[in-house]
Amino acid sequence: MTYRIALVCLGNICRSPIAHVVLDDRLARAGLDDRVEVSSSGTGGWHVGEPMDRRAAAVLRDAGYDPSRHRARTFSADWFAENDLVLAMDRSNLADIVDQAPAAGLREGHVRMFRAFDPEARDDDEVPDPWYGGADGFRDVLAMVERTTDGLVDRLPELLRDQL
Repeated sequence: MTYRIALVCLGNICRSPIAHVVLDDRLARAGLDDRVEVSSSGTGGWHVGEPMDRRAAAVLRDAGYDPSRHRARTFSADWFAENDLVLAMDRSNLADIVDQAPAAGLREGHVRMFRAFDPEARDDDEVPDPWYGGADGFRDVLAMVERTTDGLVDRLPELLRDQL
């Protein structure tokens, strides 16, 4: 049985693709890549089919990751049935996701903030959008994503147990 995780930001060209690439890497390192599948999307459709932002790709490449396979997609209500866990990068994305929830409602814990797994997250549980900033913003997002992803992978055995 495959556990499916969806990562969602606004345009699916910066934050969620960075998280997707890093989570795929961490799952492979943990030997969980055969049990967990990752996808990413954006709540807006402006960039559908495009690769990730060149600055996001550069920060990933510089850190030793391969950003080349990403193509932007749009989140839709179908993703609720297709994924066991949907993680939003910020509160606006979370609201957009919840607005598309099926009439029957959401399962408890089905939709969460991505940084719910960040051991350093306190009052601010959002991943800031680096789009309007410089390279430092993308590096900061990568560090936040790596830390959060490590926390998520640490919790996956529990999440996988709960799925059974």
